[in-house]
Amino acid sequence: MRIVLLGMAPELFESYLASHAVQLARKQGHSVEVADLRDYADGSFRQVSDSPFGGGRGLVLRALPIFRAVEALTGRRLQDNPGQAGGECGVLVAALAPAGKPFVQRDAHRYAALDTLVLLCGRFEGIDERALRAVDERISVGDFILTGGEIPAMAVADATLRLLPGVLKEGSAEEESFETGFLEYPQYTQPAELFGQSVPEVLRSGDHEKVEAWRREEAYLTTLRFRPDLLEKIDPDAKKR
Repeated sequence: MRIVLLGMAPELFESYLASHAVQLARKQGHSVEVADLRDYADGSFRQVSDSPFGGGRGLVLRALPIFRAVEALTGRRLQDNPGQAGGECGVLVAALAPAGKPFVQRDAHRYAALDTLVLLCGRFEGIDERALRAVDERISVGDFILTGGEIPAMAVADATLRLLPGVLKEGSAEEESFETGFLEYPQYTQPAELFGQSVPEVLRSGDHEKVEAWRREEAYLTTLRFRPDLLEKIDPDAKKR
């Protein structure tokens, strides 16, 4: 798989590219790369933003550098037919924007099945609306505003990368939060006693059936306590079980 982080602040990605997950992914033949939006701008100043039409504060990312970047990174001919994002099999361009739909775990699975994923990072007051016709979808990591889309793009890339074969130990992601519809059950490690609190006896019993039953129950109770909204999305039969 190939993941491209497209933005105007490539220096923000340096530490992430050196992370363990990215290095493991690369060893498995996957690619994580950074594309500087300024490389697709005109002039010696490589200007990628300008004042908004209609007045107002701040700047807006220009459409033309984005069109050029998406064309170069995906092979699409967007300028010949603006308004058509493409959507060919295996290639997807997603823009990180407040108006995007919430990014969830099933999206990470969907992205992990792609050949190429381009993550376009918004900045300033936003992206020229015409440029957003060059993307396949808009996504958001939450109802809050950041300086730019670089941090959300790294979060999306990381959620996707860890699902690729060989990046995590086989089977280790199957019982994580959101994979089953529930949050994950509580976890404990050594020591067994700490500040008057003990690890639940069932986890030290060696009885695997009891341990699994405890974990299922605790996963439900944890979800009920911290994210009851998730229970509304779970299949009624699964919830009953």
